[in-house]
Amino acid sequence: MLQGLSFSLEAGQALQLLWPNGAGKTSLLRCIAGFLQPESGSIHWEGRATDFDAQAFCRDLAYLGHDLALKGDLTAAENLRYGLAVRRRVAPALIREALTGVGLGDYLEEPVRRLSAGQQRRVALARLSLWGARLWLLDEPVSNLDAAGQAVVIEALGRHLAAGGAALLSTHQPLPLPQSGCRHWVSPGEPV
Repeated sequence: MLQGLSFSLEAGQALQLLWPNGAGKTSLLRCIAGFLQPESGSIHWEGRATDFDAQAFCRDLAYLGHDLALKGDLTAAENLRYGLAVRRRVAPALIREALTGVGLGDYLEEPVRRLSAGQQRRVALARLSLWGARLWLLDEPVSNLDAAGQAVVIEALGRHLAAGGAALLSTHQPLPLPQSGCRHWVSPGEPV
């Protein structure tokens, strides 16, 4: 059970949760995303509780968890097109560019079920980069990724922060993000 947590993120900042397994990293991210309700306390975005205008908060939020929310029978490009359609229309050229940017340019028309776990995570990362959200919540974003895939995540996070976005992520090892905007939280009992 998490208690007494308090932290803030500004534009261009990332906070990496380096807590041990079972400490509540995923639960915290899911509470912020609105998938779980905290037993007490509140979550604020731009100075107001997120439940004041939940729709506005959701527009600013992108969540990437263990379940990548991909449809196995759809291609990588179709997953992006349909997955993003709930937010906005994205030109096929941007989808192609995003998938190429995560190293999947040769897999645009491949059904996602045929891709490896790491390649599927790259599809989800490409979707995240097109989402247009200011706050990224990432639950172990480098799991199932080789060194090249981890570099893609780090590069995408760097671009997001440089553009004024913010990120809260759980990970087992610190990711080499720009130190000026990145903090590490090692234990849920320690203040940030």
